[in-house]
Amino acid sequence: MKANRIKFAVAASLLALPAVVFAGDRGHDGYDKAKVINAEPIMRTVQVSTPRRDCWDEEVTHDHYYESATPAIFGGIVGGVIGHQFGGGNGKKAATVAGTLLGASIGRDGSRQTAYARPHTETQRHCQVSDDSYVEERVTGYHVTYRYRGEVFETRMDHDPGAWVRVKMRVDVID
Repeated sequence: MKANRIKFAVAASLLALPAVVFAGDRGHDGYDKAKVINAEPIMRTVQVSTPRRDCWDEEVTHDHYYESATPAIFGGIVGGVIGHQFGGGNGKKAATVAGTLLGASIGRDGSRQTAYARPHTETQRHCQVSDDSYVEERVTGYHVTYRYRGEVFETRMDHDPGAWVRVKMRVDVID
């Protein structure tokens, strides 16, 4: 049984030997953890803007002009009767049509000069967007102090690490 233990120890040593030699040739990386001594937030003052929409109702008065169609109709009838008095055959028809159109136009133009305004009030909604601004403090990172193997180190992190930080170790052979 003692012989088996010796064979096992020799075999384990031989298997581990190439790994040790290889690690010494190119260096070795490893991870460990270090105790956080202090994690101080790094603050920055920022201005924040939020849009605000303000709306209100406003009374607006418009003038509406009312025109009667009666003067145009009456002018068309009178113009048609007068036009019918002239010409003969197709000329009479043409004169009647021309008189009707001319009379309607004259009647309408005359009524515009006497049109009256009637005020009309309505409620219109108006809206305006403006920005509300305020200043606030924001955490932009943490200044972290930690202890590893009796030495104190500092770093900046984007989050609070808690009680421990993970550290990377590198071992190289120095000639």
